[in-house]
Amino acid sequence: MFRFRALACAPLRNLLFPAYALIGICSTVTAQSAKPVEIQIKADQVSTHVSPALYGLMTEEINHAYDGGLYAELIQNRNFKQDLKQPLHWQLVEGHGGVGSMTLDPSVPFNSSTPVSLKLTIQSSVPGQRVGIANDGFWGIPVTPTTSYHASFYAKASPGFSGPIKLSIESNDTSKVASSAEVSHLSQSWQKYDLTLTTAQTAESASNHFVLSANHSGIIWFGMISLMPPTYNDRPNGNRPDIMHLLADLKPGFLRFPGGNYLEGNTIATRFDWKQTLGDISQRPGHADDAWNYWSSDGMGLLEFLEWCEDLHMQPLLAVYAGYSLKGEKAAAGPDLAPYVKDALDEIEYVTGDVSTPWGSQRVKDGHAAPFSLEYVEIGNEDNFDREPGGYDRRFAQFFEAIKAKYPQLKLIATAPAATRQADVIDEHYYRSSADEMAFHANDYDSRRRSSQKVFVGEWATRVGSPTPNMDAALADAAWLVGIERNSDLVVMSSYAPLFVNVNDGAMQWRTNLIGYDALSSYGSPTYYVQKMFSAHHGDIVLPLTASNIPTSEWQPPAVGQRVPMVQSVPQMFFDATRDSGTGLVYLKVVNRGGTPQSVHVVVTGVSSIDSRGQAITLVADDPSATNSIAEPTKILPGVSAVDGVGADFTKPFPPYSVTVLEIQAH
Repeated sequence: MFRFRALACAPLRNLLFPAYALIGICSTVTAQSAKPVEIQIKADQVSTHVSPALYGLMTEEINHAYDGGLYAELIQNRNFKQDLKQPLHWQLVEGHGGVGSMTLDPSVPFNSSTPVSLKLTIQSSVPGQRVGIANDGFWGIPVTPTTSYHASFYAKASPGFSGPIKLSIESNDTSKVASSAEVSHLSQSWQKYDLTLTTAQTAESASNHFVLSANHSGIIWFGMISLMPPTYNDRPNGNRPDIMHLLADLKPGFLRFPGGNYLEGNTIATRFDWKQTLGDISQRPGHADDAWNYWSSDGMGLLEFLEWCEDLHMQPLLAVYAGYSLKGEKAAAGPDLAPYVKDALDEIEYVTGDVSTPWGSQRVKDGHAAPFSLEYVEIGNEDNFDREPGGYDRRFAQFFEAIKAKYPQLKLIATAPAATRQADVIDEHYYRSSADEMAFHANDYDSRRRSSQKVFVGEWATRVGSPTPNMDAALADAAWLVGIERNSDLVVMSSYAPLFVNVNDGAMQWRTNLIGYDALSSYGSPTYYVQKMFSAHHGDIVLPLTASNIPTSEWQPPAVGQRVPMVQSVPQMFFDATRDSGTGLVYLKVVNRGGTPQSVHVVVTGVSSIDSRGQAITLVADDPSATNSIAEPTKILPGVSAVDGVGADFTKPFPPYSVTVLEIQAH
C-alpha cells in the first residue's frame, strides 16, 4: 500500500488542466488503478501558443566542449601557452639515431599575444636520421580514409638551416604514416606555411600523433601550429561535421553563449574577454578556463559562435559579462562597472552594427559583412551567487539603462531577481539529483503566477547517468519538457546543460551531458532523442487537456539538515497536446515512467473528423538504466510506427519506460 503526503493545494491559474494540474500539487492522489488513464483534449480551443524558440542550446567550455570537441582543431596547445615552462602535449622525436632537444624559448617570442616559441635544436645531420616534435592531440589525432587535412604552422630557422620540414600524421607506434607533406625551404624570419595532407584508404583510428621533423642540423623556432580536418559548411576555422549534424537534427531555436561559468571565469582576468577572441587565430592569446581547470585556445571566438548560429539557422542569445566572477571578484555598480557596460555595448554593436559603426566595421573586417539579428541579451550568469545585498540588482540596473537607451528593442534577461528594473525574462536553472525529483517538479509551472516577466529555463537536467544520461533520466527529462511545453505562455525558452562531453578519461568535469564524443565519433544520449522528438514534433497551439486516474509512485526526498521529509507521491505519467493551426495535426505527448504498460483512453472534442490512422514516434527501453555510449551509440533510438484505430474516442496502450509522440490528423 502506497503512503502519500497530504500537500496543501497551491493556487492554480485557470483550470485548463484541472485534473492533471492537481497531480503532485494537491493532497488527494490515488495509487495505480486497473482502469485506463482518461484524457480529454479540446482540439478547438487554445490554452496558449508554443513559443517558436522554446527548444534551444546552452553552451560553454566545459568537458572539452570546444577544444577537443565541437571546434575542429586537432592540435592541443597549438601556441604553447598552456604552460609557459614546458610544452605540454608536445614530445621530442628522435628517429634512427637522430639527436636533438626541445624547449620553450621566451627570448624569441612568436608575437605580442604569444611571448614564447618552441625551439627545436637538431644536432645530427646523418642521412636517414630525423629529429622533430610531435603533438598527441586531444586524446589522439583522428585518421579517417580519403580525408584531407589543412595543416599550417609558423616557423623561422637559424642561419645555415633552410629545410626541408616534413609534416606527417603517424600511428603512435610510428609503424604507419597516414599522410605526409613537405615544406622545402624555411625563412630566417617568421613566416606561415600552409599544406594539405590527404589520407588514402585506411582504417579509422585515433591512436595517432602529428609530427614536424627534419634531418639536417640547425635550429627551428615554431609559432602557431594547426591541423584542421574537414569542417561543417567548409568553414576555415569551423566545427566538427558529425557533432554539428547532431545539433542540426535538434532544430534548435537559439544558442545561449558563451556560457555559463565560462563567461564569468573565476576572476575578472579569466572571464570570456570577447575582444581577445577576434581575428586571426595566430593573434588570439587564449586564456585559462579556470572555472573548469583547463586551457581555452579561444579558437571558438565571438564570431565563431555567431557563425554557428548562422549555420544552424538559430538565433543568438548573447550573454555579456556583468562584472562578477565566480570567486567573488567584481566591479561594483557605478564608475567601476562602467567599462564592462561599455564592453557589452561594444559587443552588441559587433553583433548587430553595420559597417558605419566601429565594431560593426570590425566584424566586416573579420569576414562577415552582414549584421546578425539579435533579440535577447543576458546580463551575467547565476548572479544569485553575489552575496552582497542588492549587488546584482544595482549592476543589472546599470546595464539595463545603458542597453535599453541604445537598443530599446532588445529583450534583457536577468540571471537573478532584480527589483529596481523589470527584466523582460528571468533565467532559472534546475539540476535534479534523481529522476523522481525531476518528475516531482515537472508540473511546477502549472501553478506559477503569471506576470509580465517571462521565464528562460537556461540550464536544466536530471543528473542520472555518466557521462551522458540514461533512460531513467530521459523519462524524467521528458516529463519536465512536457510541463515546459504546456506552459509556453510563461516559459519562452529552455536549454539542457551541459551540452557536450568528451568521454575520454580526464576530459570530463561534469557528469550527465546531452551529447558524448571522442576523437572519432559522437552520439546522442536518450535525453538528446527526447529533445529531438519534442523539438521536431509540436504544433503552434497548446490545447486544453485534462487527465485523470494517473498512476503514481512514492518518493522520499533527501533529508535537509535534521528534518526527515515525508514520502511524496510522484506521477508516473505525463501528458500535453499541441496542434498545428495550419495543418490540423494534433501532437499528443505521453510519458510513461512506470515499469508496466499503461492503457490511455483518449477523447478528442471540437473537431469534425479524425483520420483513423495516426503515427507514433516512440523512445523506449527495456531497462531504465540502459543508455547510449561510444560503443553502443544507437542502443536507444526513437522508432516510428503506424497506429490504427485512432478517432475521436480511442484507447491505446503505452509501453513501460517510454516517451511517445502520437500524431493525430484532425479536421
